[in-house]
Amino acid sequence: MEIRNILVKYWGYSSFRPMQEDIIRSVMGGKDTLALLPTGGGKSICYQVPGLAMEGLCLVVTPLIALMKDQVENLKNRGIKAAAIHSGMHKREIETAISNSIFGNLKFLYVSPERLQSSSFRENLQRMNINILAVDEAHCISQWGYDFRPSYLNIADIRKIVMNAPILPSQPLLLLQ
Repeated sequence: MEIRNILVKYWGYSSFRPMQEDIIRSVMGGKDTLALLPTGGGKSICYQVPGLAMEGLCLVVTPLIALMKDQVENLKNRGIKAAAIHSGMHKREIETAISNSIFGNLKFLYVSPERLQSSSFRENLQRMNINILAVDEAHCISQWGYDFRPSYLNIADIRKIVMNAPILPSQPLLLLQ
């Protein structure tokens, strides 16, 4: 499906905000792309639209459980198959989300950077058809120092597993000022 049709169908917008379409087209071209937009500027759409347009699963790394839950609920309300894996879940729920990710029953999977360090998750990740690796709130990598969330520094290690998927870090422009 064409990206503008996806935008209209799932979000009800007739056009993209400034820079969104450029970012989306870059990602769909297979390029690693930095999404640097103002707070509230629609960074999530920059990985959600191509995630829907491309075959496979968009893996989203995000720092907060509340943010994961909010994003997943928002996507589900739009009729988009999404799940999150976080520390507050039962083992069976995690297994179901991983199985759905492997067998193509999801379009979006949200995880914490710490989850990427799990050897069992990495083994399962190799069986998933990842189309985009989105790093939401990428400023966490360095904004509060290396000891804030050390696991953010290890996200690059996942590149070896998802070699063909473009990486899309996004961060609010406001924090750079």
